[in-house]
Amino acid sequence: MRFSLDLTRAKAHAGCLGLWGLALIPGALQAHPHAWIDFSVRLVVDEQGRLEALHQAWRMDPFYSLILLEELAQAEGGLEAGLDQLGAEILANLEPQGYFTEARLDDQALILGEVSEYTVMERGGRVEFVFLLPLDTPRSLRERTLEYRVFDPSYYLEMVHEAEGEMPRDDALRVSGDLACRTRIEPANPDPERIMAASMLDVTDEAEPGLGRHFAETGVVTCD
Repeated sequence: MRFSLDLTRAKAHAGCLGLWGLALIPGALQAHPHAWIDFSVRLVVDEQGRLEALHQAWRMDPFYSLILLEELAQAEGGLEAGLDQLGAEILANLEPQGYFTEARLDDQALILGEVSEYTVMERGGRVEFVFLLPLDTPRSLRERTLEYRVFDPSYYLEMVHEAEGEMPRDDALRVSGDLACRTRIEPANPDPERIMAASMLDVTDEAEPGLGRHFAETGVVTCD
């Protein structure tokens, strides 16, 4: 499920730009989530079949992108400078949140490193945040299964793989290199009580810790 923003009301709160991913537009909607992000993931694998990083591209929904782009165009130095500043703010907000990413290899939690390579751009009228999330230590994918979830813990944002209609796109989850792997994206399956609880949250309510995890899709990669 996806929720669009009330554009008129959202513009009144466009000063919250720097909190993208944590507190977007107070008052825009009266239920979680308040906006959505379409994302894709590419596993960066070295010649030895070791996973080095998760390359991610996040695209903010069209309505909020419009608000961001209008606001950033007024920054000193213009839109490009505004996008650069936004990128630094996004990164600073995501770091203590684990970059909204959890990953496991054969049921063992992976330790993720710090992001140093990232950019923010406008593409097709939407704001896109692209970054390389490294593992603390490269791990072999041979004869193993990787699972990951990308989600906003508060469920203020809904985060879904890039899709066409109701189906994830083929390029929403890819594996680089020559390693033979099978990929799939499992849909979220939250129980009705959590769906009801999320729908009743307004912008002044604090969601239960980790609520977004229950609404997250799961990327699964099994390699030979």
